[in-house]
Amino acid sequence: MISVLLPVHNAAATLPDALDSLLRQSFTDLEIIAVDDGSDDRPEDGPRGTPGGPEPPDAPETSATRAVLQEYARNDRRVRVLGIKHGGIVQALNHGLTAAGGEYIARMDADDVSHPERLQKQVDFLRQNPDVGLVACRAAFGGSAEHAGGYKRHLDWTNTLLTQERISLGRFRESPLVHPTVLFRKELVHRFGVYRDGPFPEDYELWLRWLSLGVRMAKLPETFYVWNDPPHRLSRTHPRYGVREFYAVKAAYLAKWLAKHNPHHPRIMVMGAGRITRRRAEMLLDHGVEITAWLDIDPCKINRRVAGRPVIHRDEAPSPGRAFLVSYVAGHGGAEDIEHFLRGRGYLPGRDYLLAA
Repeated sequence: MISVLLPVHNAAATLPDALDSLLRQSFTDLEIIAVDDGSDDRPEDGPRGTPGGPEPPDAPETSATRAVLQEYARNDRRVRVLGIKHGGIVQALNHGLTAAGGEYIARMDADDVSHPERLQKQVDFLRQNPDVGLVACRAAFGGSAEHAGGYKRHLDWTNTLLTQERISLGRFRESPLVHPTVLFRKELVHRFGVYRDGPFPEDYELWLRWLSLGVRMAKLPETFYVWNDPPHRLSRTHPRYGVREFYAVKAAYLAKWLAKHNPHHPRIMVMGAGRITRRRAEMLLDHGVEITAWLDIDPCKINRRVAGRPVIHRDEAPSPGRAFLVSYVAGHGGAEDIEHFLRGRGYLPGRDYLLAA
């Protein structure tokens, strides 16, 4: 019924906990498709061989990660190990999707842990809600809040997005879902496509694409996942997860959304007139959006022209219905301040404004 997609690269130390958490699921009709993405870590008990003893000198070298996977596959036939040449996360994910035989696809990372009831609750939700294509769950942060405050704040924010509406509108602020917490209908892959490889976060692009094509998404209010934060996490180390890459892929889909929902299209006003804000907002220009003015509170900018556009105090913004506002104000608490201000003025999210940072 469920194929759990588990891409793995050099994760021998954390794999046992991840696999154990899947094999202890109360929902047992599942297969774990572990795609070994060219792991080359070495076993701890010697330069060659699997745990338990060295291999003969002429035997091919087995990575520590592959050894763990093979041991689990021997003990439980639900574990399927697929080995590929190292090519990155997108190749591994799509290779696993091709091999998946389940009606539903669940994601899991090799350094995280799933609650025993996770898959049962998620599949029950999709069965009871045939109009929903994907369901995630809340996650607990398994890292250090002191050293990874940004990740912790992001996770806390995603945990507030439980409904289709909040996920849909929140997508233009940040990625609204923690990738390994999701379970979706496999038919979505056939209808709307697989993960795309490019200079952007593969999961964020997938959510943006599927949402733009009408896929409804939800999130369970229970915490059924522990999202750990090791220093080697791809989102920390790979350039595809850089800030600029997030804003670039977001701009393309945001422009499409604005063309469909903004009654004043292609004209918008942008909240924020700082240099970084302008640079991010101006990515929309390549997609046919026109920025008519900046809205700000900095007295040094008010009543000036910046980047060829007037800067207006946000208190002087047009009344609801007379313009569409997109906020690119970043920083801790910035979006919340903007939303409080706009709602106090009678603006409604999705109708009169969007948060894009």
